Parts: sequence; structure tokens; C-alpha cells
Amino acid sequence: MTDVTSSKSTRRPHHWRHDLIELAALFTAVVVADTIAKTIVKGPDGHYLLVFSAIALVATAAFHTWWARRHSHASHAPPPGSPGGDTGGRSTTTSSADAGAGTAEGGEGTEDSPRPPAETALWRMRTTVEDTPGSLAALCTVLARLGVDILTLQTHPLARGTVDEFLLRAPAGLSAQDLARETAAAGGRDTWTERADAHDLVDTPTRVLGLATRTALDAAELPLALRGLLGRCTLHSVPALSLTGRPVGEQAPVEGVLEETVMRLRDPHGGTLIVERPYLPFTPTEFARARALVELDARLGPRLPRSQDVLTLPEGNEITVRRADQRDLRAARAMHDRCSARTLGLRYHGPVGDADRYLDHLLSPRFGRTLAVQTTSGRLVALGHLLWDGDETEVALMVEDDWQRRGIGSELLGRLVAMAEEAGCESVYAVTQASNTGMVAAMRALQLPLDYQIEEGTLVITARLATASQRSPRSASRSLPQEEVRRAER
Repeated sequence: MTDVTSSKSTRRPHHWRHDLIELAALFTAVVVADTIAKTIVKGPDGHYLLVFSAIALVATAAFHTWWARRHSHASHAPPPGSPGGDTGGRSTTTSSADAGAGTAEGGEGTEDSPRPPAETALWRMRTTVEDTPGSLAALCTVLARLGVDILTLQTHPLARGTVDEFLLRAPAGLSAQDLARETAAAGGRDTWTERADAHDLVDTPTRVLGLATRTALDAAELPLALRGLLGRCTLHSVPALSLTGRPVGEQAPVEGVLEETVMRLRDPHGGTLIVERPYLPFTPTEFARARALVELDARLGPRLPRSQDVLTLPEGNEITVRRADQRDLRAARAMHDRCSARTLGLRYHGPVGDADRYLDHLLSPRFGRTLAVQTTSGRLVALGHLLWDGDETEVALMVEDDWQRRGIGSELLGRLVAMAEEAGCESVYAVTQASNTGMVAAMRALQLPLDYQIEEGTLVITARLATASQRSPRSASRSLPQEEVRRAER
């Protein structure tokens, strides 16, 4: 049914107050004019003044009427595009049937029905352009034509050209090949693309400050901070001396060395840090940032998080689990002296001729993290190591003979795996002997997918951590069901 608006309802209401005011003003003006005329009529030019006064009165009244009507129309006119608005001076009516048809035909195109957001994907892209005016503008123009939004941009000046690093939000249908091809057409070369995630949305200064804070709180964070700063790379820590006391290669200079895809940095604790990224050359800016992190670590010296956990074993004994480093070397050597040859052989896969050098290497924060278990008297009774091995991560345990079979090894292993997950590791592996049933049982207790490799009596067990985020967080008492746990600050 059509809704018709009557002409009576569309007629503008009559403002009688305005007319009354205008009539009073006109009457007053006539009286004043008459008084003036009578006053001046006796003069020689009285008749002329009277005529001029009448003309001025009529002109003023006409101008006032025109001005009042003009502002009255403007104040009462509906906004453009609103229902009932003026459309070219003609009165229009809209039926509900017509409105329904318009909605059906317009569908998602109407303003009242918002369109669903288009699917997008995040990309990290790095390309090299000529260091000339307009080169970056040409690249940005191509990206805009593809519907790509530039979220962040970093520039890395080189001796020849400039490396531009982008974080992009692109249409989901845009492939890496298309993005690289269009970038090359705009003058970019050596283009590299990689899918990004929400973590990359953090701006670079904030991310660098966060990495510096982690390094300042924990010396073992430096290798992880370098990986977080430089992306996917392989980090090797080469000691100045081998386990036999021989020099290991040439030590890097204090200022470091940058060679395309390899950088060498002087380790303040001795030795050299070698960072490799074969798929993408390092820029001088990245080299300067990495060197600044290493210098920060050198200035702060040895440091560890101060937190520790006090656990109560089922039989009632209390133990403390804390981080350890090279300052615990003497206590760790004393624990070695109390261990049997079998325990040392299972840990080191053979006789240990010089435990000092092994322990100094294992306790170094450059090679990973170490957890120590000590009694109420301060004696170390167990050590657990999480070791960075290039792109892989190794876990290793040793528990003193008198403290074995109490769940301490499983407790340490669970904590080490949690550290590996926090560090973003995809897997951890343990190297042991097939006869080491305790280590095999502890790895199985993790309830992770395991891979086994046996070669000449050596067993390598690899636990994949890719599905770890789908499980509930581990509690500190997972492997010691009857223990009491409390945290302490030293």
C-alpha cells in the first residue's frame, strides 16, 4: 500500500507572530514619519523630504520582508538527502513497496547494510632500491595499486642503494610471487617475502627495547635476543679454548666482522659469537643493533633471575630449584665427585677425564640455561641443562645417585621443556644410552610426540613442541604429586 502525504501536511505553518511584529513595526514607522513630516512641512523643502522619507520607508520594509523569508526557508529546510527533503522543487512520495524493492535490488550495496571486511594477510617484505628521489614513491604506488597497506617501513642504507623493509597487509588472494614480480617491475631487486603474524605488528623500537630488557635481566637471553632481532638465523658460540685446552680458531675483533650473510661478534665472556643467515644478507643497521646488544651484555656482567621454587618431596625433604651459572662451578664439581662412574657414564656417554671443562661449558649462559637442585644445606644434588645447538635444542640431566628415583629428573625435564616452549623452540632432543631407562621414562612422561633414533647403542629422543600450545600449562607439581610448592625471592 502506498503512503501518500497530503498537501495539507506538507504546507509550511503560518507564523502569525512574525506578521504581527512586522505590522506593529510598520505602524510605528508611519507614525514617526508623519511626525517628522509635520515638523518639516513648514520648511521650504518639506514636500521633497516627505517624498524621500516615504521611499526610504518602503525600501526598508521590502528589504526586511525579503530577509525574513530567506532565513525562514533556510532554517526550516530539511537536510539534503533526508526523507521529505526538497528534490528539485517537486513534492515526492515513497511507497513501502518501492523501498522494499530497492533494498532487495541493492542488497549489500546500501549504506545501511555494511559490507563484510575483506580477508587480508600479513607479509614481511625486504627489497633493495636505488638511492634516488622517487624510487620509494614508485614502489609505494605499485603496492597501492595492488590494494596493499603499508603498516611499517624501515630503511637500511647501503653503500649502493637502500634496503627497504616493509610490514604489509595485503589481500588474501595476493601471492608471494605476484608481490615479488610487481615489486621488481617498480625497480626493486633481491626481493624477499615471508608471511608475518600478529607479533610483527610491534614497532621496531619497542621490540628492540623489549629484547634489551630481557638481555639485561638474564645473561642466557642474549642468544635468543639476537635471534629475535635478526629473524631466522643460526647462532653458534665458539669458545676461545677447546675442552682439551687448545685455541679454537681466530677470535673476532672487538668491533666485530660483517661478511654478507655472516657476522662475527666478540663474546665478552671469551670466544666468538657467529651468526649466519644464508637466505638474506645482513645490513649495517642490523649489525650495529646486534653489536649494541652484545655490548650491553658485556657491561652488565653475570646475572640470573632471582626467583626460586621450594618443593617438598613425598618423603618430606625440601629441595630448591633455581637457575645456575658458572658461579656454581665449585658446587657442581663436588656433586660430580659424589656421583658413581655409572651415573657419569650415562650422562656423558663415556668416562669423563676432566669434568671442570665440561661443567664450565655447560654452565655458561652462552650455551643455554641451567637449572640446579639443592638441599636445605645448600648442596647441589641435580643439574638440568637446556643447550642451544644451532637451530636445535638439547636437554640433558644428571641426578646424584642418592637422590635418584624421587621424581627430581622428571621435574627438571618438565621445567626445561617449558623454557624451550617459551623460547619458541619447535623441538628438543636428548642424547642418552638405550640402557638409561630413567631418562626414557622421563621423556615419555612429557606426553609429547616422540621420535627415536638408535645408532651404536646411542639413543636420541626428540620431542616435538609444535602442539604444546594446545595443552594446559604445566604445573610445578606435575611430576611430584604429593609435593608442596612455594616461591621465594633471594
